[in-house]
Amino acid sequence: MRQEWEPEDLIEVWTLLEDDMGRLRNKSGVNRLGFALLLKFFEVEARFPEDAGEVPAAAVGYVAQQVKVPAGEWAAYDWAGRAVKRHRVEIREAYGFRECSVEDQAQLAQWLAAELCPVELSRERLAEAVVARCRKDHLEPPAPAKVGRLVGSAVSTFEERFCQRVFGTVLGCRWRFRAEVLSDFI
Repeated sequence: MRQEWEPEDLIEVWTLLEDDMGRLRNKSGVNRLGFALLLKFFEVEARFPEDAGEVPAAAVGYVAQQVKVPAGEWAAYDWAGRAVKRHRVEIREAYGFRECSVEDQAQLAQWLAAELCPVELSRERLAEAVVARCRKDHLEPPAPAKVGRLVGSAVSTFEERFCQRVFGTVLGCRWRFRAEVLSDFI
């Protein structure tokens, strides 16, 4: 996510709407601010931030004003506690998303190997395609590091299949050629 925001963009993207404020009713203090920031971040990126530093400071300040919690409280948000897990579940449900399971990741890798690796060499663009596909399918994409490993796995699978096809074709041609040559001598 970009870190620099013009005031008009900040207002357009990070303003909490009536539905957003309704979701904040039963939350207070740092959890209120944390939930609001996760909610708006997810709205923009279709994923959650990996840590507090990923959320732009300008957005933290702007959202903190709206929820009437000091921006400095953001540093105290517990990224490993039960509250953040509950917040993520609530936000996924609000946007109709679900977590990306191990099976989903395997299917994404197969899709990449079969459909995109034959026509795209850039691992960065393959990773972007994974995130776009997750959005389309309403899946929370895996963390960026996991997406990178998923892309690496798909590329390896594609390369292995490609080599097997090429090598198999070459071997098949050699055996047919040898059989034809030998049949002339027999």
